[in-house]
Amino acid sequence: MKNAVGPSDTPATQVPWHVRIRRNNGIRYLFAGGLAFLVDLGVLAVLKNVLDWPLWLATGAAFLLSFFFTYTIQRVFSFGSTAPHGVALLKYAALVTINTLATIAIVFLVDLTVLGWLGGKVIATALSTLWNYFAYRYWVFADTRPHKKD
Repeated sequence: MKNAVGPSDTPATQVPWHVRIRRNNGIRYLFAGGLAFLVDLGVLAVLKNVLDWPLWLATGAAFLLSFFFTYTIQRVFSFGSTAPHGVALLKYAALVTINTLATIAIVFLVDLTVLGWLGGKVIATALSTLWNYFAYRYWVFADTRPHKKD
């Protein structure tokens, strides 16, 4: 019986499209990021529109509350990282600090325009999505431990 995903020497053109998509960490990253964005945006909307928090505080709190959700889904689902948790979590926390400050600034500045806070959130997310992919792949979740040779 043939393996459903095909042997490792099967040319990419013979591997079914859905398998190629599942194997692509860039697509998994975007899917996981979309889920994380919905969590973040939902919390922001509740804090700002329901609880009437100041925009800067609601934006920062929502972004920080999605910290563990995003870390876990990106580590496990998107990149399948085996990097030590302690090091990866410290790197992730440093990146989140940069992202939080950038997000607050972008949302605040764009809120002064016709796009409003929602437009600012979308712009901040688009920009951070781009730089985070490379930071996650090559820095945060990269396993730099030497691998044993069989």
